[in-house]
Amino acid sequence: MAIPQKAVSDPTFLAAALEGLLLQKQRIEDQISTVRSLLGKSGGGRAASTSPAAAEPRAKRTLSAAARKRIAEAQKKRWAEYRKKSDK
Repeated sequence: MAIPQKAVSDPTFLAAALEGLLLQKQRIEDQISTVRSLLGKSGGGRAASTSPAAAEPRAKRTLSAAARKRIAEAQKKRWAEYRKKSDK
């Protein structure tokens, strides 16, 4: 969009410009909502869930001590390999 060289101070012109921009904004928002609804119906994206069960927070998952130990060992191994490569 071209930027005018001179500032326009006519209030009626600015009001008309604002009205036109608001109409464009509304059309774009309508198109966005249409695309979002199509994505939700086709399964191409995540549809907004309106069920009350989805609004409830999930319970935290807990790891066993053995699982935490395996994860820690794997992470230490990855860091050791990273440090070995960066020392070269």
